[in-house]
Amino acid sequence: MSQDFGIADDINARMVEWRRDFHRHPETAFEEHRTAQAVADALTEMGIPVHRGLGGTGVVGTLQNGNGPSIGLRADMDALDILELGAAAHKSTIPGKMHGCGHDGHTAMLLGAAAQLARTKPFRGTVRFIFQPAEENEGGGRRMVDDGLFDKFPADAVYGMHNIPNIPRGRFALREGVSTAFLDTFEIVITGRGCHAAMPEKGIDPIVVSASLVSALQSIVSRRIGALESAVVSLTQIHGGDTWNVVPETLILRGTVRTLSARVQDQVEVEMGQICAGVAQTHGAKVDLTYARRYPGVINTPAETTAAAQAAIRLVGGNLVQTDLKPAMGSEDFSFMLQKRPGAYICIGAGEGPNDPPLHNPYYDFNDAILPLGAAYWVELVKQQLPAA
Repeated sequence: MSQDFGIADDINARMVEWRRDFHRHPETAFEEHRTAQAVADALTEMGIPVHRGLGGTGVVGTLQNGNGPSIGLRADMDALDILELGAAAHKSTIPGKMHGCGHDGHTAMLLGAAAQLARTKPFRGTVRFIFQPAEENEGGGRRMVDDGLFDKFPADAVYGMHNIPNIPRGRFALREGVSTAFLDTFEIVITGRGCHAAMPEKGIDPIVVSASLVSALQSIVSRRIGALESAVVSLTQIHGGDTWNVVPETLILRGTVRTLSARVQDQVEVEMGQICAGVAQTHGAKVDLTYARRYPGVINTPAETTAAAQAAIRLVGGNLVQTDLKPAMGSEDFSFMLQKRPGAYICIGAGEGPNDPPLHNPYYDFNDAILPLGAAYWVELVKQQLPAA
């Protein structure tokens, strides 16, 4: 058996094989065809019935052992548009794409748990293994929910897990309530009046307008949101102008907003609209704001947070499970599943030291040493929530 966590040695070896195979062949949002096929083949080999195509490239496996409660376990499968710079033998074979967030490991851990549960069946009820596409930016979780995930595959609760390199290996962390930020994006189109750059008085310069707008938008967090609230307004793109001697007609700004409550989210959107209108009037330009609400926050429900913590504690002990983790300003589309079912999202430590590359870094690689513990967490959670007797 693997390091004290109850996962069979052959299953642990398979997890490493799966993980490194996924890493070699990264697929980004809604392109996870090879990955989905590999997942479906593995589940079928275990004797677990498989449904494919939910949410585009999603896979759901169902393992039933008698009558009883049902539980959903979710892993994300997609990769990122990053050129991998590491030198591992299993590094990406697809230029410009890599598993820079560890979804290869998440998928392998859930497959390992499925293999262990299918072999031993230490529970009574139904387990849904949910392999989700397109977590990065494209909302694959919402697509699966909209396609009827919980109508077709009922679950009393749903759980997720993510590896975190800056949490030491062997530890878990979570919190009740809001755990990740609400994610919004925005686009601002500034329309001025183009003219010769030597005669700017003949036009309305959208670049000058954008300078005022960028500065004013930063005042939302510093001057309009309370000091004990949390919000981030980040301008991440500026596009305008094509040559040296022309003041452009238009300029486009894009960015992201992160908040930890729906109330502050509403406030930021209102404030942005007011600022855009004011700057437009000041400069005599036209300023059009398009504000899109992308991902809601992950909100862990009380009973399920307790259940997730208890499963982790049974594996590593209470001193290695943090239950007051600070909310993250990053976002997660597992939140769409939590809007439909109670559940909890837990972080599993993957760190070996202070120099570990962070998530979304071109040198990042999932830590295979946590595969047995991650799979064991899923197994323990199922045993706890779907007791055999």
